[in-house]
Parts: sequence; structure tokens; C-alpha cells
Amino acid sequence: MSTAVYLTKSRYTAGLQCLRRLWLNVHEPITWDEPESGSSEDIGIEIGRMAHLLFPGGVVVQEKPWEHAAAVTRTAALMADRSVPTIFEAAFEHNGVRIRVDVLERRARGYWGMYEVKSSGGVKDHHYDDVAVQIYVLLGAGIRLSSAEVLHVNKDYARGRKGISWPKFFSRVDVKTEAKRRLDGIEARLKKQRTCLSRRQAPAVEPEAHCHAPFSCEHWDHCTQSKPADWVFHMPHLSMTRRAELKTLGVESIAAIPDDFRLSPRQVIIRDAIRNGKPFIAEDLPERLDGFGPPAFYLDFEAFMPAVPLYSGTRPYQVIPFQWSLHQRDSDGKIRHRDFLAEADSDPRRPFAETLIAALRGTKLPIIVYSPYERARLTELAKHFPDLAKPLHSIMRRLADLLPVVRSGVYHPDFDFSASIKTAAPALCPDVTYEDLQEIADGGAASTAFWLMASGQTDAETSERLRRSLREYCRRDTWAMVRLHQALDALAGPSG
Repeated sequence: MSTAVYLTKSRYTAGLQCLRRLWLNVHEPITWDEPESGSSEDIGIEIGRMAHLLFPGGVVVQEKPWEHAAAVTRTAALMADRSVPTIFEAAFEHNGVRIRVDVLERRARGYWGMYEVKSSGGVKDHHYDDVAVQIYVLLGAGIRLSSAEVLHVNKDYARGRKGISWPKFFSRVDVKTEAKRRLDGIEARLKKQRTCLSRRQAPAVEPEAHCHAPFSCEHWDHCTQSKPADWVFHMPHLSMTRRAELKTLGVESIAAIPDDFRLSPRQVIIRDAIRNGKPFIAEDLPERLDGFGPPAFYLDFEAFMPAVPLYSGTRPYQVIPFQWSLHQRDSDGKIRHRDFLAEADSDPRRPFAETLIAALRGTKLPIIVYSPYERARLTELAKHFPDLAKPLHSIMRRLADLLPVVRSGVYHPDFDFSASIKTAAPALCPDVTYEDLQEIADGGAASTAFWLMASGQTDAETSERLRRSLREYCRRDTWAMVRLHQALDALAGPSG
């Protein structure tokens, strides 16, 4: 077990979430890897670097986290050099707490202003704790602090024709008052965390909702490995209070929930399906499937949300659709497929919309989707391209969402408490699988792949490979919808 009992900003905030998480992070840490390109961690690092552009002449403290003493010495030297206006990654320590300040700006009369840089689109509650522990250390180290601000992404900013205006890309929010309020009791909290870290074993903390707020804990699998597969935590929409009642009764398994324990009708269906191993099929499933065909189309979109907007007029984290897949199922069972994948060197939205309109023109067949996502994207496109609004609204009027039918009309024990296409389709159609998709097997990976190409981070060979993977993944989603619809028709019987 490691003997390192010092605290850092990240350790402190982890301890606020869960003392067990703090202990495991220090004594049994998960192996750390460099963040993958396009991951949230990588985006956060990139946004931090972009914030440096707001402070010309700033100097970075280059020492690594494990070179803390050298980083503190380097910081002190830069602070003493009045020609240095701003210090990035400034290092300090007070009372066994180590911090690196994202931005430390020199002010008049020996004062300093600190900035915490966030890649989010606003200030979140836990950001105040980030800043509070830094203020604690800075004040303890004798730093005269005039301000404490959060620099976050301005989601209302639209990229101009000449590129990014970084002063407009970032928003500045003064958080000193609220952060200083959270200094109340910080000594007691730090003492509690040090005591926790001095123990030989991790504290016993029952996994619950706190494990996912404000962050999903990296030790979730470790802490829940002894829980049953049908652990009551997984029951949809079962409140923390109701889970506590079951714990008092000694019930951890959904199948073991007593018949007289109050559940919603949907929760009863899930419990009974798990208990007896048989799927639930609503008696009115045939009626629920009215209007879905066949014949019908099956439509799926892929989109990405670049933190730094790539196209003129777009905003940070704006949803940009770049790919669609369309299966067509005729009354005689014949199935056809077509798709669109935008080129990565320009704004994909207009060619996306125009090709989709052309593919669906001349027919009134229902267009089956599997969430409100496609409707939302079409609404945005119609607003952005008024000349395309009429055909896009025509498409929207034909959309038929299969997800509510599955949620209300069917439950299979293998749904794994989810009605997503990636669980529902394989459960009802064993021939449908995503496991053979090696490179791109979910929407997040698809989004990252297109972002890598659109931001110029791939060579020609890699781009071609990613494009093949994107086409296969999106095609798989609409094929899964076809097969799921066929399975539902079979469950509904001859009248379905």
C-alpha cells in the first residue's frame, strides 16, 4: 500500500464524492493511460491550452506532477520575475495539500488573480469546490488573491468566417464569493480525508447514486462485483428511498422483491420477467404497431459535437449530423439499403439534408426511427436551411418512433434493464450483434472518428479505414431496427 498521504485538488474533490473512491485512487489506482484523441479528457486538455491564448506572455511551469517540489521552486522564481505577466500550471503546497493553478495572473500591488479553466458550457456546482481548495492553499501559502474566476466555453459563441475569436470563445465567471463560502469546514474535511488515507483498508461505502455524481467513479465495477446481476439498483426509476427500503428488508435482487412491495406497473413487468425468465408481451402490441408498416423505411443518424467549432456560424458543442443510413423493407420482404457519409473537409449539414431528401422523395411510407434524436436533428436543419424546410418537415411527419413501442409493449429478461437498440435487438434477434465491429461500435466512437477526420488528425489511409467502419456501424443500426421490427411483428401474431 502506498504511503503517500498528501492531498491534491483532484483527490480532495474525489473525497467529497466518496471517501472510498479517494482511498482507492491513492492506494489502488487504476492504470493511467494517455487520453485518447477526442475523449473528454483530451478535449479538456486542449481547451486548457487554448485558454493560454488569452494571456499573452504567459509562462508554463513545465515540471510534471511527480516533480512537485521542483514545480513549486519554478513557480516562486516566475512570481519573483516581474516581467512574467501570467503563470500557467503554477504549483503550490500548504498543509499537505498540493495544487496546480490553471492560470495565475499578476495584478497590481502584489496581488494575483486565479482562473480555473473548464471545458464545460457553464459553471457547475462542483467547480466551486475545485476553486475553494485552491484558494485554501493559495491563502495558506501567503498569496494575495484579488479574484478567482472560472473560464468556461461560451456555448452561445458562433465561429466567424475568419476563424475562432478566443476572447469570445471563453466566458469568465467570478466565483470567489461562493468558493470562499465553501472554505467553511474545509479543515475538518481535509482531516477526515487524511484519516481515511492513513487506514490500511478502504472504508466500506455502499455503492449508490453518489457513485455517478458529479462523476462516474472509475471503481464502480470493483465496488459492485459482489452484487447480483439483477441488483435492485438497476431497476429503472426506482428511487434511492425505495432502494433503501429494500435494503432494510434484506433484498438485493430484483427477482426477490416481494409481491406486496409497491412498484410501478413497468417495474412489476421487469421483476416478473426476471423472476420467471419469460418475456412480457403486451396484449395490445398489435395495435401499438399500427402505422409502422411494412412497407417502411428505417432511418438512423450519426452526428458529432466539436467543442471548438469547425465551421463558420456553428457554436461550441453544436450537434452536427454527418451520416445517415436508410434501410427499406417492402411488403414482399425485399430489403434494400442506401446511405450517406459526408466528406470531412467541409460543413456536412447541407449535403446531409439534400441527399436525405432525395432518398425519401416520391413516397409516403413510414420512416421508422428509434428515439426522438432524428426528429430533433431534422428540426434544426429545417431552421438552418429555410429553402429545405418544406421537404424536411414532410420527412418529419412520416417519422414513426419504435422505441416507445418497445418500452411499453415488450420486456425480455436479456434487455439488461435497457430498451436501447443495442440491447433490445440482440435480445429478440440473436443474429443481430455489434460484437464483431472492432473499431466503431457505438455512437461515441462514431462521433470521435468523424471529428478526427474533420479536424485533420488522420492521414488518407486512416481516413479511408474510418469511413468504412462508420458505414458498417451506421448500417448495423438500421439493420437492427429492421430485425427488431420483424421480431415485434412475430410476437404480435398474425394481426400485427
